[in-house]
Formats: sequence, structure tokens, C-alpha cells
Amino acid sequence: MIPTKKTPEIRHYKRLTRRLTLAFFATIFILLLVFMLIMILLERLGFSFRTGSFSAFGSLSIYIISVVLATAVSYFAVWNIFRPLSDLSKSTRKIAEGDYSVRLEYKGRLKELAESFENFNYMAQELSSIEMIRNDFIANVSHEFKTPLSSLNGYLTLLQDSSLSDAERSEYFSKAFFSIEKLNDLTDNILRLSKLENQVSLDEPTSYRLDEQLREAIVLLEPKWSRKDISFELDLPELTICSQRSLLFQVWTNLLSNAIKFSDSGGSVTVKIEESEHHYKVYISDTGIGMTEEEQRHIFDKFYQADSSRQAQGNGLGLALCKEIVSKCSGKIYVTSKPGEGSVFLVSLRK
Repeated sequence: MIPTKKTPEIRHYKRLTRRLTLAFFATIFILLLVFMLIMILLERLGFSFRTGSFSAFGSLSIYIISVVLATAVSYFAVWNIFRPLSDLSKSTRKIAEGDYSVRLEYKGRLKELAESFENFNYMAQELSSIEMIRNDFIANVSHEFKTPLSSLNGYLTLLQDSSLSDAERSEYFSKAFFSIEKLNDLTDNILRLSKLENQVSLDEPTSYRLDEQLREAIVLLEPKWSRKDISFELDLPELTICSQRSLLFQVWTNLLSNAIKFSDSGGSVTVKIEESEHHYKVYISDTGIGMTEEEQRHIFDKFYQADSSRQAQGNGLGLALCKEIVSKCSGKIYVTSKPGEGSVFLVSLRK
């Protein structure tokens, strides 16, 4: 279905079309006016078109003068209006061919053309950024797939050795399954993030208990936190919200999993709910390794991992997925942290 609402871009180009049409008719009017003025001036100088005193030479002179004036006005119109449009057309073709480095400069005074050039440069810049992000995404996905695949290949090769002891064989199987699990997590996160980014509308929000959902997420992750002897401090008053239940559950499991993963054995994780006049706020804090200010600026970027050694489990998509989900739920996510002092993630959901 074609939208009937006039967007700012449509209104802008309609204004430009009207200006060009007006300029065309104004040029014709000016030429006719100049021609009439020349005729009046010649009559005042004694030439009479009725008596035939106006010679063929005079007619030719007026014709030549009119052509010169028409050429001058046409050149001005072409140079100031149609030449920039021609440059815009050529540059648009370059963009279509994949050259996102092209930029245009307009020195004229026509406001609509200046806006068109500015919009074109903004479009080219955004397309260039998108292309860079796409290339980085492909490179990161390739790297993230290559690492566990290489590990899996290595462990499967070792398992072919018939002289392995049962303990060694069990260890290699365990590490091979760990690599498979990383591949599954990476694939799932990529699919979820892609689906979420391209999803125009979400399901109808449902009413449910937020405090119970957070407890469910903690229970689901029990094998992880019990293995590291991590304790939980809960401040979860009874609270009913209306939102995207399944999507937000992914947020809580991701944030809690990170809190557990980056906490030392014997550490603690705090989960707290607060309700203000316009927002529901969920705090998830840990006593883990923390982050620098630089890491906090990029922590929600795709494939970014604060642990540069990549020794911790993860693929750098979990927090990007959290940010996208929270944004779709009309909320925001924040992080505050200091190295060695743990991190606090705040999810603020609008009522």
C-alpha cells in the first residue's frame, strides 16, 4: 500500500520542482519584457514599425540582441540550476555503483538545491558508515565462527588417537562440546538480533509479575552460579508490568549470566527493582572484574568484548541484543563500573 502522507523529503522536492518551473516561466517573461522595452526604446528614437522606416538591419539587430540576452539568461539558469542537478544525478549513479566516498559542494543561493546537496552528502555518509559496519560485521562473524571451529577440529583430531586414556578422551569430548555450544550460542544470537532489528512490530504486550520473572531467570542459571559459589542479594517487591515477557526474559538471563561469568568464585550478585512515577527500574550488579570507561562506551556494540584475551565465554552479541530488546520495549539500558569493583547494569522501562 502506497503511503499518502507527505514526508519532509517529498515536500522538499515538490518545492524544488515549483521553483524550477517558476524560474523557467520567469526567464520567458523577462525575455519578452526586454524585447518589448527594446522595441519601445527604438520607437522613441524615431523608428516606426508601421511606416516601414525600421530597416531589415534594425530587425536583425533586435533579433541578435534578443538571442544574446536569451543565451545569457539560459547560461545563468543552466549554470546555477541545471548544472548542479546534473552533478547530483552523476553522483547518485556513483553511489548506486558502490562509491560511497563521493561528496557534493553547492555554492549557489537556491535554498532547495542547497538542501538537496546537504541531504545527498548525509545519505552518502550514512551509506558509507553502514558499509563499514557491514564489513566489520562479516569480519567479526567470520572470526567468531573460526575460533570454535578450529578448536573443534583440533579436539576431534586428537580423539582419533587410539592410545588416549579415558580421562584424556573425556576431557577432549568435553572441550569439543564446549566449542559446539559456543557455535550454537553465536548462531542463536545472530538470528535473534537480526530478527529483532528487522521486526517492525512486536507482539501485544502481556501483563505479568516482573519479580517472579527475575527469580525464574536466577533459577534457570543455578548450575552456573552454584558452581562458582556465588550468592544473591534480592530486593524484589511484588510488581506487575505490561511488556514483552519473552523478550525481557532474554535480557535478564543475559545480564545475570554476565554478572556470574565475570565474578570471582565466592562473589555476590545483587538484583533490585525500583518503581518511580514514570519508570520501572531493574538493577543487576556484581562484584566482578569491572570495566574501564573506554570499555563502557563500547560494551553494547556488536561483537565487542571487554576481555581482550577472549578467554571468557561469550561472543560479544549478548549486550547488543539486550540493548536492542530494551529499545524495542521503549526503555533504556545503562552501565556504571570501575575496574576491580564490579559493574551495575540498569534497565529502565517506561510505564
